[in-house]
Amino acid sequence: MSHKVLAVNAGSSSLKFQLFEMPGDVVLASGIVERIGINDGIFTIKFNGKKVSDTLDIPNHSVAVELVLKGLVDNNILTDLSEVVAVGHRVVHGGENFKGSVFASEENIAVVEDLADLAPLHNPANLVGYHAFKEALPKATHTLSFDTAFHQTMKPEVYVYPLPYEYYTDLNVRRYGMHGISHQYVSNRLSELEGKGPEGFNVITLHLGNGASISAVKDGVCINTSMGFTPLAGIMMGTRTGDVDPAIVTYLMRKLDKTAEEIIDIFNKKSGMLGVSGLSSDARDIENAIAEGNERAILTRDIYAQRVLQVVGGYALQLGHVDAIAFTAGVGENDGGIREAVLELLGPGLNIQFDKELNAKTRGKEIKISTSESDVAVWVVPTNEELVIATDAYSIHNSK
Repeated sequence: MSHKVLAVNAGSSSLKFQLFEMPGDVVLASGIVERIGINDGIFTIKFNGKKVSDTLDIPNHSVAVELVLKGLVDNNILTDLSEVVAVGHRVVHGGENFKGSVFASEENIAVVEDLADLAPLHNPANLVGYHAFKEALPKATHTLSFDTAFHQTMKPEVYVYPLPYEYYTDLNVRRYGMHGISHQYVSNRLSELEGKGPEGFNVITLHLGNGASISAVKDGVCINTSMGFTPLAGIMMGTRTGDVDPAIVTYLMRKLDKTAEEIIDIFNKKSGMLGVSGLSSDARDIENAIAEGNERAILTRDIYAQRVLQVVGGYALQLGHVDAIAFTAGVGENDGGIREAVLELLGPGLNIQFDKELNAKTRGKEIKISTSESDVAVWVVPTNEELVIATDAYSIHNSK
């Protein structure tokens, strides 16, 4: 018997969704509601090879949820809302409290609310979407899946910062990491693609998008990840610095007469690829500028690749050996130039051999780009966070 399961990712002004038929992992529909609370909202739904978009007033998330559910019924994807047996909700921050997906009990929702200080822009928005769907689908099983959960297997020597220890115990300051749902999916998929079980299989997953993070996965569990207390840490990103000397903050405060909050805002929104290139945070624009010989665009890609090298090199030593590496997310799946720059740096140390022509033309599809001479298998693996969320939601529903 098949059931319908909805995977939901609610942001402050957007709502992404996918409807699955379980078991079988069949995608029946997907879509996004954009510009919630802003003029000229957009609702887009895809099904049966069709794409339908409407521009209309979408004042809040409750209206957005109504649009999604009405769209599923009006387009005969659902005959009745009662067909949806479970709804899985993505939540950015689960702190140390959640090591996997959980039932959305009142107790667990209260914990997520308490964790809002750790993700003030994300957790409240995630919960707004949850409450709207809970009201619309009160009989469905609702679950919570956390971006931080996959990284909860890291050891204290990896996640505790060298600060006064009470900052960790009293104030929850530690490395948490993000993109965990993506790293979980991609590392598991790599194991399947290479025909190996998780035991003894060491992989490094590169989630490279506008936000970017890298994870080391040993025996199926995460042992390190590049993002830290916040998504600002780690490698260079579209508009974020990644790791920098923290004393730069107070130096710039004095030199520019700005507050700490203003400097952190620059680190988050005006740095990274955008800051170095002076052109764009979009890797496609950087790639076009490189083709025209733009020196700062070339420097941008070189810095990016160097930052990835530093993280992957450290993880390779921590793992002991690397069986496979996967590129995923918007940049990782679609930017052959950045993949090549990274692999050229990693090649000598890890004996990576790859097909440059195949890499250059690969865009958004699952494919192995390393050659038979390579010691490390290198794959491009499109991420599928929604499938993880839906699968967990279905499992929890069936276990009730």
